[in-house]
Amino acid sequence: MNSTIDISYTGFIFGFLLLLVPVYFLYYFRTGLVKDTLVAAGRMTLQLFLVGFYLEYLFQWNLWWVNVLWVLVMISVASFTILKRTRLPLKQLFPSICVSLLCSIAVIDTYFMGVVVQLEHVFEARYFIPVSGMILGNMLSANVLALNSFFGSIERERQYYFYMLGNGATHNEALAPFIREAIVKSFNPTIASMAVMGLISLPGAMTGQILGGSSPGTAIKYQIMLMITIFASSLIAVLFSMWLCKRQAFDRFGIRRF
Repeated sequence: MNSTIDISYTGFIFGFLLLLVPVYFLYYFRTGLVKDTLVAAGRMTLQLFLVGFYLEYLFQWNLWWVNVLWVLVMISVASFTILKRTRLPLKQLFPSICVSLLCSIAVIDTYFMGVVVQLEHVFEARYFIPVSGMILGNMLSANVLALNSFFGSIERERQYYFYMLGNGATHNEALAPFIREAIVKSFNPTIASMAVMGLISLPGAMTGQILGGSSPGTAIKYQIMLMITIFASSLIAVLFSMWLCKRQAFDRFGIRRF
């Protein structure tokens, strides 16, 4: 297969011109999202160029402890982002979210690299860092949706929650409907995406592999395994996060501490 065609800086500028379309309509409808959109696009560009710069060094060094350290940094940033987007207290819940992401990614990464891909070195930078990044990105989205739904539902339906407690339900029984709703809201988009994958959408990892010169057969196998891995890791992380957060967010009488 031919190597990937590089995008020239002129092409890059033409690509950025596409942003003018959504920016115009966001401005026309007075959404207040123009500044956020431009800042997000600027941050994305800067962050990805920086990532590309230091990933080259990480791939050259390929030291297991450097790779693990880098994933720990990614977990810390993801935990901070989750708590910021859910407006939950950083000081109380940061360790819990970190632990839930770390446990999930440790189990799933080890299984995927060691059993599925059968790498000789599980922490090989070329596989370990990109795959961990994809898993973490999806765990972040799932956790934001789940925690927002969980704590938001309890706040909106406080009467029902205390009615359950007042009528003899244990704390776990009273929280069960809210946990169920959080899981459904968090994973419905992923399930819907998996159901139509290949028919109306081609996922980024598969497209990237094909553009990078891999055969479609290899790219498809990786994509299927990655989707299953992402789904499993996200569910483990969400369940673990909610379990740890509810232990800290409620006292022994079921009253929220924050």
